[in-house]
Amino acid sequence: MYAMVARHLTPPFRMVCLTDDATGIRPEVECHALPDIGCPHPERTMGKWRKQILWDHTVPGLEPGQPALFIDLDSVIVGSLDDYFTYGDPQDVILARNWARPMARLGQTSVFRFPVGGNPQVLEGFRADPQGVADRHGFEQHWVTHAVKGGIKLWPEAWTCHFRLHCLPKFPLRYFMTARIPRGVRIVTFPGGPNPDDVQDGRWNKMVPAHRSRWEHLKATFSGERVDKSRWRHLQRYVLPVPWIARQWRD
Repeated sequence: MYAMVARHLTPPFRMVCLTDDATGIRPEVECHALPDIGCPHPERTMGKWRKQILWDHTVPGLEPGQPALFIDLDSVIVGSLDDYFTYGDPQDVILARNWARPMARLGQTSVFRFPVGGNPQVLEGFRADPQGVADRHGFEQHWVTHAVKGGIKLWPEAWTCHFRLHCLPKFPLRYFMTARIPRGVRIVTFPGGPNPDDVQDGRWNKMVPAHRSRWEHLKATFSGERVDKSRWRHLQRYVLPVPWIARQWRD
């Protein structure tokens, strides 16, 4: 991630990582202990609720009141990041669109900018009723969309895309065409899988070998190693090797 940002961001920058294990992280990255979320983690939910610590009054390593850009580690940066820091007002909370529900104006927190300490009510509201918030909203990004004061804003549509929805050809074309980068995209995100390291090697997940042939994948729909228990989802989840990931997702 540091190397990708360094290649695609013009001004000087600091990269801060909140982690419980800083082993092997390159020295340019400022590592701080991952704060406790301060409440029981919700059960029966898929949301990445640990991200809520970013909405506290203070965040380790970050300057209160200043805008910070968060990028999921499984994102692939393919274009300039400069505009992510100048777009809109510094006090805006700007998210990617939740592409799975485009008509609902929901945010997606794979890539978002926020003023540090500017919306503590997001974390406070979650801590007050973590299970209730999770049950009502399902995903932490839906809660963020709801709880940010004054409402969220969204990045321009072309900047940030979803690999599965925007890069991967529709079924069954993905059996014959490789994934592409849409025009104008700067960051490719991978929410809900597959992951960059897998599709780079031509597989959906590590349940199957890399570079599996079309015929082998089709046969496994009825007998063999499937990427999903559902035969229909297995049939759809085929991907040819994606060479541009290796060119971008590297040191």
